[in-house]
Amino acid sequence: MNFENDVGSLQHIAAMELRYQNIMNFIRRPGALGNQDFRNFQDLRRLRELINRQEVGQQVNQPRNERINIDSDILSYQVNEHNKVGLYVTADPLTSDNYYFEIEILDLGQIGAIGVGLVPRGYHLDAQPGWRAMSVGYHADDGKLFKSEGFGKPFGPVSQVGDKLGCGIKFTKDDDGETPQQVKVFFTHNRKEVGIVMVQYPPGGLFPAVGMHSEGEEVKLNLDAEWHYNELVLMAVDSGEDEWSRLHDVKLNGSLLEYNGRGKSIHDVGLAQARFPLDTTNHYFEIEIVDPGENCYIAIGVAKKTYPKNRHPGWNKGSIAYHADDGKIFNGSGIGDHFGPRCNKGDIMGCGILFPPDYDSEADSDLSPDDPDVYNDVLADENYSDDDDDDLYDEVEGRPVNGQAPEDGTLVCVFFTCNGKIIGKKPVCIPKGGFYPTVGMLSNCEKVAVDFRPLTG
Repeated sequence: MNFENDVGSLQHIAAMELRYQNIMNFIRRPGALGNQDFRNFQDLRRLRELINRQEVGQQVNQPRNERINIDSDILSYQVNEHNKVGLYVTADPLTSDNYYFEIEILDLGQIGAIGVGLVPRGYHLDAQPGWRAMSVGYHADDGKLFKSEGFGKPFGPVSQVGDKLGCGIKFTKDDDGETPQQVKVFFTHNRKEVGIVMVQYPPGGLFPAVGMHSEGEEVKLNLDAEWHYNELVLMAVDSGEDEWSRLHDVKLNGSLLEYNGRGKSIHDVGLAQARFPLDTTNHYFEIEIVDPGENCYIAIGVAKKTYPKNRHPGWNKGSIAYHADDGKIFNGSGIGDHFGPRCNKGDIMGCGILFPPDYDSEADSDLSPDDPDVYNDVLADENYSDDDDDDLYDEVEGRPVNGQAPEDGTLVCVFFTCNGKIIGKKPVCIPKGGFYPTVGMLSNCEKVAVDFRPLTG
C-alpha cells in the first residue's frame, strides 16, 4: 500500500481518515490486532502523518477531464457515443498571484462549441462552463455569456480559428483581508477585455475550465498567460456600494437589492438610485426579480438625482418607470397606463434611453468629464445598430429641430424591456443632471439582482 503514489483525491483521504478512526477504535480491544490489521494500521498512521504535514495536498490536486484528449498543452474533443460535452478543469483555482489564463483556438471542428470560463470544485464534467450553479463561461460559437444556467446573453465577438479567449478574476480583499463573497470575473478576446461579470465565489475557489462539444475542436491552453496588474486595476469597474448614491429602506447584499422597509403603506417605498446617470456609452440596465416578496411591488426606471426617497419611480415629475405588479408605466404621476406584461420571479426587466444622434451630454449633466470618478468600461453590443436607434427615435413626436432642446431639457426616448424584448417606449425630456437608474420596492422580502452592464457582462 503506497499512499504517497496512490491517493488521488480528497474523497480518498476522507475515506482513509474514517478507516483510521475505525481501526483505532478496534485495536483498543485486547487481542484484536492481527498481522494484516497491523500493516493496514501502519499505512493509515503514515497517511495521517502525511496529512498533518500537508504533503498529500500536492498529490491530490490533479486536473479533471471527461471526453477531452490531452497532449501536453493541446486539448481536443473526444468523440463519444452519446455526444456529451467534454470538459477540462485545472488542478488549482485562480489566485491573486495567478489570476488569468487563455486558450488559443486551433480548430473549430464541426460547430465551434468551445467554452472558456470558471467553475467551482467538484463541477460536473458533462456541462460547459457557465451551465451550472456558481460557474461562468464565454462561448466561442455565439459570443454569449453563460452564468449558472443554460441560457446565454450576448456578450462579445464570435470567435474564429487563431483567436485567443482569456478569463480572469479581479481579486480584492474585504475589511478582514478575505476574498469577498462575489468577485469580478473578466473575459478577453484577442487580448482585449470584453466585459466583467460579478460571480459568487464558492468555497475552494474558482477553477479554469474549457468545454467542447463537436468533433475536431482543438485548443491550446496557456495557464501562464500574463495580464498586467496595472492594466487590470485601471480597467476595473467599481461595484457594490460604489455603484449606488442612495439606498433608502433598501439594503445591498452583493449584487442583490433587498427591501428593508415596513411595507405597510405607500409612504414606505424603498428606493435605490445609481451613482451615475445613463449616457450614450452606458444607456441601459436590467433587474432580475429574485424574490417577488408579498406583492411584487417592484419598479424599474430612471429619475432625476433629487427624486424623493420615499416615492416609487414614475410617481413624481422627473421620473418614468415600469411596474412589475400590474405591468403599467408611470410617467411623472400616480396614475399608470397599461404598458406591458406583469412580471414575477425570474423575470428580467430592463430600462434604457435612446439618445438623439446629436446629443450633448454636457448640456444635461452636472458631472465634469474630467471627474476621476467618471468611468467608462462599456463595449458596444455587436448586434447594436445606430440605425435601430434612429428608427425608434423618429417615432417620437416633437423631436427637437436643428438640435434645439425644449425648455425642460433634451427630448429622449426611454424604453423598457421584459425578458430581453422591447415592450414599449416613451418620449420624455431629460432633467438637468441626467436620468439615473432607479429601482423601487414596497413589500416585504422583495429582492432583485441588478446588472448595470447587461450588454457587456
